[in-house]
Amino acid sequence: MSKAERLADLLRSNEAKLLPAWTGTVSAGLRGRLSPAECQRDLTGLFRVLVTALEAGSSDVGAEAFAETRALLEELTRVRAGQGFSPRETCLAVFALKDAVLDAAGDDVAVYQDFPALSRLVDDLGLLAFETFVAAREQIIIDQADQLLELSTPVVKLWDGVVAVPLVGTLDSARTQVVMEKLLQALVDTGSAHAIIDITGVPAVDTQVAQHLLKTVAAARLMGADCLISGIRPQIAQTIVGLGIEFGDIRTKATMADALLSTLRAVGVTVERAQPRGDR
Repeated sequence: MSKAERLADLLRSNEAKLLPAWTGTVSAGLRGRLSPAECQRDLTGLFRVLVTALEAGSSDVGAEAFAETRALLEELTRVRAGQGFSPRETCLAVFALKDAVLDAAGDDVAVYQDFPALSRLVDDLGLLAFETFVAAREQIIIDQADQLLELSTPVVKLWDGVVAVPLVGTLDSARTQVVMEKLLQALVDTGSAHAIIDITGVPAVDTQVAQHLLKTVAAARLMGADCLISGIRPQIAQTIVGLGIEFGDIRTKATMADALLSTLRAVGVTVERAQPRGDR
């Protein structure tokens, strides 16, 4: 009998004592975040595919016999990462198998002879779980960053033929690409010929930010839209002049209100200030 087959026999022969001990340790370590029934369901499935893989005669986690074990463990890990579990709480489901085996073994000397091999196997599975957890959390962070970019870059229709992009926060290359794509798509969807890019919420404008703005305006112009930049505060105006940044023939305004008034006049809308009621 090979070492892997002995490990399979060890696990299967002690299943009745091992699974409750394993479930209890994991459930206690999660401090109620999963019910004992949920833990038992997940660990029983993992236990069964692990034993089946060992019965194939290999204890190498990377072997073909462990394909189903790896797939199930990776799926459980991704779910835990999505639920907000910590790396320790997630990997505990694997490493707790060692203690469970020792608790179930009691005075059985044969168990201790094969335990080093089992320990290496569990360590390899734990490493796989940790790597999967890290990759899953990185993907979650990337997805959340993309969602924040979408939410932080709204394109608002202000009037027939007039859209605006109020920017808040730092404008980098990635965000500029999102701004450009959303603005150009909005110009197509609304049939607008005028766009306002408001940078009131942009904390600072340097050479890089200015270049991003100029590229966005150039792209809008290629779509046949007149683009105006608003939100040029005194501090930003001084910075732009100090850096020697040239906006060329791009129109700028101090406030969104000034930009909207100018754009409405450009589309032929007359705006008059209403008289106070007492003067009528």
